[in-house]
Parts: sequence; C-alpha cells; structure tokens
Amino acid sequence: MRVKYENPPGTAPAQGNYSHAGITPDGKLAFFAGQLAVGSNGEVVGKGDFAAQFAQVFQNLGDVLKGLGASYPNVVKFTTYIAHSQDIEKFMELRRNLFPKLFGAGNYPPNTLLVVDRLVKEDFLFEVEAVVALPNNS
Repeated sequence: MRVKYENPPGTAPAQGNYSHAGITPDGKLAFFAGQLAVGSNGEVVGKGDFAAQFAQVFQNLGDVLKGLGASYPNVVKFTTYIAHSQDIEKFMELRRNLFPKLFGAGNYPPNTLLVVDRLVKEDFLFEVEAVVALPNNS
C-alpha cells in the first residue's frame, strides 16, 4: 500500500512541486500542505491585507476538504504560520468570528501558531496546514 497524493479539482494551484494532500494508505488521514492566499489563476490574493488573505486561505482549505469528501469538522489539527507578529491579534479576532461558522459552537481543533521570517513569497502574510480525518467513503 502506498501513500496517495491529491490535488483535487477546483482547488487553487500549488505554489511549487507538491500536492495539496497526502493520504495515508488506509485512507483515514490526510495531511494538507500549507494553504496560502492564492486565487484560481495562481495569483496572490489580498497583497498587504491580512483579513483578505485569511479569508482566501480558509476558502482554499475548504476547497481541498470538499475535494476529498470532507468538511471542517473533519480537521484534527491546524498549524498556522504568520509572517508578522503584529498580525496575531487580527488572526485571533478573525478566527473567533469564523470558527463558529465552520465548526459550530464549542471546542475547536488544536492549533500551533508560528511567527516566521517569511513565507514562500514575500506577499504572503498567512499560511495554514491541517491534519484531517477523512470520512469512510474517501
């Protein structure tokens, strides 16, 4: 049995030589590459606008989830990368507003938040990767 790599239809193009998701041979877990603020044509969305990039990143995550037959409640863990520490409070506020819509009221997936020197392109301010428990039909 081999690991399966997926770039589901309808997802933004990867920003390098990688796949959006790696799926374990048993089909139970998917490891998502960090999703960036990339539009359908590969362009950076929201240059200089953290809120716009946040929205695009979570749209892209949702697209990969949907492409694998999953949804946000299937997320086991997030790892978040922010290029500027001054955006942490914006991130916390945006997440506080978005997560009840994605997950309902209550507890949310674990998250590790890292502030990094930069992301793959200078214009990217925010990136999120995920570990996902795939539904049985995947």
